[in-house]
Amino acid sequence: MTSNDFSSARLAPRHDLESSSAATVSAGPGPGPSPADLLRRLRARGAVDPVTHVERVPARVGVPAPWPSWASAELRAAFTQRGVVAPWQHQAEAANLAYEGEHVVVATGTASGKSLAYQLPALATLLSDPRATVLYLAPTKALAADQLRAVAALELEGVRPACYDGDTPRAEREWIRRHSRFVLTNPDMLHHGILPGHAQWSGFLRRLAYVVIDECHTYRGVFGSHVAHVLRRLRRQCARFGATPVFVLASATSGDPATAAGRLTGLPVTAVTEDASPRGGVTFALWEPPLLPPESSASSSVPAQTTGGHDGATDLIQVRRSALRETADLLADTVAEGVRTLAFVRSRKGAEVVAASARRSLDDAVPGLGDRVAAYRGGYLREERRELERALLHGDLLGLASTNALELGVDLVGLDAVLICGYPGTRASLWQQAGRAGRSGQEALAVLVARDDPLDTYLVHHPEAIFGAPVEATVLDPANPYVLAPQLACAAVEAPLTPADLALFGDGAKEAVDELVASGALRQRPTGWYWRHRERPEVDLRGEGGAPICVVESSTGRLLGTVDGGSSHFLLHPGAVYLHQGVSYVVDDLDLVDGCALVHTEEPDWSTHARDVTDLSVVSVRSYVDAGPVGMFLGEVDVTSQVVSYQRRRIATGEVIDTRPLDLPTRELRTVAVWFTLSPQSLARAGVQSADVPGALHAAEHAAIGLLPLMATCDRWDIGGLSTAVHPDTEAPTVFVYDGHPGGAGFAERAYGTASSWLRATRDAIAECGCETGCPSCVQSPKCGNGNSPLSKPDAIRALDVVLANLPA
Repeated sequence: MTSNDFSSARLAPRHDLESSSAATVSAGPGPGPSPADLLRRLRARGAVDPVTHVERVPARVGVPAPWPSWASAELRAAFTQRGVVAPWQHQAEAANLAYEGEHVVVATGTASGKSLAYQLPALATLLSDPRATVLYLAPTKALAADQLRAVAALELEGVRPACYDGDTPRAEREWIRRHSRFVLTNPDMLHHGILPGHAQWSGFLRRLAYVVIDECHTYRGVFGSHVAHVLRRLRRQCARFGATPVFVLASATSGDPATAAGRLTGLPVTAVTEDASPRGGVTFALWEPPLLPPESSASSSVPAQTTGGHDGATDLIQVRRSALRETADLLADTVAEGVRTLAFVRSRKGAEVVAASARRSLDDAVPGLGDRVAAYRGGYLREERRELERALLHGDLLGLASTNALELGVDLVGLDAVLICGYPGTRASLWQQAGRAGRSGQEALAVLVARDDPLDTYLVHHPEAIFGAPVEATVLDPANPYVLAPQLACAAVEAPLTPADLALFGDGAKEAVDELVASGALRQRPTGWYWRHRERPEVDLRGEGGAPICVVESSTGRLLGTVDGGSSHFLLHPGAVYLHQGVSYVVDDLDLVDGCALVHTEEPDWSTHARDVTDLSVVSVRSYVDAGPVGMFLGEVDVTSQVVSYQRRRIATGEVIDTRPLDLPTRELRTVAVWFTLSPQSLARAGVQSADVPGALHAAEHAAIGLLPLMATCDRWDIGGLSTAVHPDTEAPTVFVYDGHPGGAGFAERAYGTASSWLRATRDAIAECGCETGCPSCVQSPKCGNGNSPLSKPDAIRALDVVLANLPA
């Protein structure tokens, strides 16, 4: 991503904006244009129609059900007063199962009212049993805060709901432990605070009737595997106090939700999947940003297709408008129309840039209108997050550019449109984000703006891969030894492990305990296994590479926000440009030991882009397919990576000013990879010359990484890759794709199991791209540490043809 992507705006002409009265805009959104009319206006503002497909998702009529007989008159009246006249059929079905003591997951669409399915049995039990308690877990603080507002608004006597998370003042925590009967928290606080302090929570846990796990489809990969064991630790402590709570889970529509929920909780779970709620119609557009006019390669650093150049003439470079730039302009356009819009952006930096660009465009047209747009992302301070949520809910903001922090069930009533900047990695997330608009049954517009990326390009030209395909299943692996061993260590701190506990923690638990004993972490005694150290083990649930880094303004000491440890090398290296609510800062120093980055305010005319190098070695092979000149493998690998430099690029032109070295520590990762090898002879027979093999494999690697999210519940930032003409461990031309999490996250295994389909889609995406030599839509990668060199598009197709011709279907 280059900052020069925002050098021009595609906002409607100024007189068009001014024709909308300022009074109307400032008063909040009126009826506004219909989604179809709005889309027509947006499409007409460019010289080329950017829409490749429009899908009409029809409206649906709701199917109500009677209130359960066990729901008291007081509870029914409280819900009725809040506008809930009767539950929908799926809500009543799930609530009845939970009230009867059955573990249940309700997996229905966005805005289908899943919260009522768990609130009904939980609150009914709290009202009928004055000693009962409920624990609610959400993956984000924003969602927990939203649920707290919803439960508190019912004004039920004796429930005393309260949020218990990292933002809770210490003075309130003791009151919550003693008096709250409906505690809302997150897995991190359960792991770091509640379970280690189980003695202080004994009264609450002894009376625990329900555990609610909201948005459980987000618990995937390594994070999901950790949370699975945190829930087993919770069950273990409850059992010690004599409690056996019922688990009620809420999920977006997903493949096989009962199995995924069962793997997460370790319990048999019944799924409710028939969505009986009403839904307004959705106009869903796939939007491919247009090509920009050709510009001289001498003034552009953006790799792109070559469209001209003869007899030594300067090559002309043609690139697409970036998805960030297009989304920023669409956000400005919709806000100018009085349409309340939420734009989802993949990265924190991207959300900041989209919001800042939209604000500038709006202020240029109508001074002050830019104040109706803001950014929202993780890393903000609590006060900033709460104020932004309030402003959006009350209509003070018309547009918000957010990371997926607002993807989950925060009740954003009244949104008219959603812009999705880049495919979010899974169809489940795509529909979650699209579902943020059109609440309360009104018509809505959703637009997926494609990045210049192999997967995005493939999807906007193959709409059947979005609208005709089932939603993915959630992938997690509680048996991952890099997750299981640390979690068993945490459990041993809370209470000595017993043989019965090993069955609770599942496959691999005995082997992991034996390794902990051998390493000196545990001591075996006749009564069980005991933790030997004074300190608790440090376990990072989210696999973000350690504790967050605080971003501090040097001159004032003011805390601006935080960045997760795993991203700090890329975002907070010395010299990096850091954005916070549209203000630019430059990093002076990064102290990884103390977890602090010092920054100063500056508006440079350049942006920064970190580059890294990677090395990989094979540890073991789990499985392989011998296909003659082609081999397909699955196994463990060691990956070593280091951020070694960063580029400074002119904001106005994208021109590379210089490349500056960095001295940051290396990072080591043992994980799971899938890789394939080809014999040099097979490549030669296919027409790939020896000198072109590195470019062929490098291009194939990039495209394969880009297309893997079609097969697995991941995005390209969850996985990494490496290709080489001769790898020392395979002694052959090899392409590796590996999980970017310790011990693996299940993505490489999925790729191995669907190798033919995965690589066929990869080959087709490269071949169908209209460029000649390779572009970001097919073989170039936004995260390449080698600057997308060397790459050979035609040779990548030839190499993949060899693989597909020999690999069994």
